[in-house]
Amino acid sequence: MKTTLQHVTGFFVGLGTAAVGFYLYKKNKTQVDAYLRKHGIELPACSTLDVESLTLEQLVAEKERLEDVIAEREYSSELEPESYEESEEPHEGLEQEDGSDKSKRTRSRKTDH
Repeated sequence: MKTTLQHVTGFFVGLGTAAVGFYLYKKNKTQVDAYLRKHGIELPACSTLDVESLTLEQLVAEKERLEDVIAEREYSSELEPESYEESEEPHEGLEQEDGSDKSKRTRSRKTDH
């Protein structure tokens, strides 16, 4: 089948229509989702949280959930312990609780190799 100007035009018109539809959906997501739920179409809940409106208990629960996700990812990842320690360097000028600057120790350890 030969590709004609009509095929190319149809492709770009379809692509533009899909982009406009996606933009309008994202702009009016809550209204569209409410309309669909009202008509029996079950959608997953919005993943965005308004943290300003959460109570302290809800914030603590969300923090614990995030800590669990982080722990699961750390457990499942195959990072070497030494490379993990080096990636957690404190910001410049911050010292550890024992008074030593970890970034200085890390630099000296790297030069020893």
